[in-house]
Amino acid sequence: MEQTRLDKAISALGEHSRRDIRKLAFRGLITVNGKAVKSPEKKIDPVRDEVCVSGRRLNLNPYIYIMLNKPAGIVSATRDPSEKTVVDLTPRGLYRRGIFPAGRLDKDTTGFILLTNDGELAHRMLSPKNHVPKTYIAVLDTPIDQEAVEAFASGMDIGGGEVCKPALLAEEPDWERQPAARVVLREGMYHQIKRMFAKTGREVLALRRIGIGRVWLDPALGPGGCRELTAEELELLVTTE
Repeated sequence: MEQTRLDKAISALGEHSRRDIRKLAFRGLITVNGKAVKSPEKKIDPVRDEVCVSGRRLNLNPYIYIMLNKPAGIVSATRDPSEKTVVDLTPRGLYRRGIFPAGRLDKDTTGFILLTNDGELAHRMLSPKNHVPKTYIAVLDTPIDQEAVEAFASGMDIGGGEVCKPALLAEEPDWERQPAARVVLREGMYHQIKRMFAKTGREVLALRRIGIGRVWLDPALGPGGCRELTAEELELLVTTE
């Protein structure tokens, strides 16, 4: 990892201004690998060096990859003048300037959304040519049948000049004692799953994303909960096979 200035690395977290960092360093409250550092211009390796402010260790890796279990009612946006956004749910220790949701979920859709400040990875993940699958559980008003499975598998015209690519549809038994189905998409049109089910005469009562690529939503995360992706999960994120 390329070295960077200590004050630049710390200020990128959005918790302290560079002026604040100078004051903290002067008071001996910033340490690098256990030693107090008075010069905020000191060059550090943000990945390998251990940096603490007032005894609290900071994660200074310039890139962050967060698995968030999005609750209903939250907007998939960086900011919104009147609504709470997924970025607003990021805890202080994981926040990075420039963080954004890589892809969107409808306001009433719950589940796995990735927050990151790595634009290159987000582009790879969202690019149509990569076809990274997204897996959802849809709670329905009536159970699916073979006709619906075949309709999803063949692709369908959902109106507005939009034709879906083939998608996987399978029954999801015993899902909260309601009719439910698992859907795997490789694209993301507006309200696509709801519109696809509407074409088969079904209404989606609730929708939850449980997987992106080969990475699955951590069942230990409650609504609004989040954590960093592991190195293994990050590697799997854009793996399509």
